[in-house]
Amino acid sequence: MIAGEDPASKICEGRPTLPNHFYFSDYERHNAEIAAFHLDRILGFRRTVPVAGRVLNMTTEIYDVTEGDILKTFFVSPANNFCFHGKCSYYCDTGHAICGNPDMLEGSFAAFLPSSDLAERKVWRHPWRRSYHKRRKAQWELQSDYCITVKTTPPYDSGRRLLDLMDMSIFDFLTGNMDRHHYETFKMFGNETFPLHLDQGRAFGKAYHDELSILAPLLQCCLVRHTTLATLLKFHNGKPLSAALRDVMSSDPVSPVLWEPHLAALDRRVIIILNAIRKCIDQSENPNVQELDDMAIAL
Repeated sequence: MIAGEDPASKICEGRPTLPNHFYFSDYERHNAEIAAFHLDRILGFRRTVPVAGRVLNMTTEIYDVTEGDILKTFFVSPANNFCFHGKCSYYCDTGHAICGNPDMLEGSFAAFLPSSDLAERKVWRHPWRRSYHKRRKAQWELQSDYCITVKTTPPYDSGRRLLDLMDMSIFDFLTGNMDRHHYETFKMFGNETFPLHLDQGRAFGKAYHDELSILAPLLQCCLVRHTTLATLLKFHNGKPLSAALRDVMSSDPVSPVLWEPHLAALDRRVIIILNAIRKCIDQSENPNVQELDDMAIAL
């Protein structure tokens, strides 16, 4: 992912979500991909592909080595900056072009996953997917016992998948990512694989707002892994998550990666998650609540 910003004068931490923008029309942020990779690793999930930032020369490193129709999408903007918009299904037009300053560009670069010939992946619709409609709500927003429906539906009725979605909701809440509509798994392992944490471009957009709806899976199911809870408690009682993330991101070529209020938001959101888990525990006198196994707690 690349972003047309001036490496010398830009806000390195990325553009915030505009107040009147819906989550599905938010910016795609290269710095969010970088920060999300490091956060995923710190939390012990390790389900995000490695990502690093880099500043490149669009003329010598992209235009001069590109062939085919994509060359026709390069142009010089009215501000005399070198731009291109590429070819894709969405947003590939001059209104969404990537521009350098004048041709220097900062971006994030992710490692490739194995090809489908070696590791075929399956795309799943996320059970807590948003409606992506300005007025219509999703089923989970209207049905108070929605988690029961999910728990009785394959592949969430057995194996690790439902627990993985709890981890994903915690990860997305920490980053503020509302755009988790689908996820992928490695097909060869069936239901014993894990969801890949892909596409974090719309994360880290609102540093001062905590979107509780992202936590809907955890709040509605009251389910969490022992190890995930222990990790959150470690960062709450010891070295803050913000400090740990700041340390590991300091060596990235585009450091600083995040705006400081986004880092402060991580510590605030850890407390919110722990309070949500505590609330589940307080309500756990329900006779239907039970411990699942040594890996997870049904709160």
